[in-house]
Amino acid sequence: MSQQLDFLQRSLDLRAARAEVIAGNIANADTPGYKAVDFDFAKALEAQTSSQDGSLGMTLTNGRHMAGHGLQPAGASLQYRSAVQRSIDGNSVDMDVERSAFTDNALKYQSTLTFLGRRISGLMDAIKGGQ
Repeated sequence: MSQQLDFLQRSLDLRAARAEVIAGNIANADTPGYKAVDFDFAKALEAQTSSQDGSLGMTLTNGRHMAGHGLQPAGASLQYRSAVQRSIDGNSVDMDVERSAFTDNALKYQSTLTFLGRRISGLMDAIKGGQ
């Protein structure tokens, strides 16, 4: 039972992190030279569930980087999204792709919440004796 709830919690954490990554892409749609990023949810979830550490820390790759508390989950490496149509200023954000990804992620987040709520409700009914 604990493993199932832990799995759902990690899934929700990754969905929330992906929503922030996509929102960052949308926020930078007009930033010259910005490259859209995303991560493979399935691979990240597999890495999260196979490791004992579900920390959401950041890795410093350059001495000039500031330590931060970002939402790049362990096992979820951000990858550049391939541009559907290149823009003159080098920005690779396609708003149609981003909106679609954001909507898909939000629906899956909501369905995970619904599933978790029903699971907890069923457990509460079992604890109360089905009253």
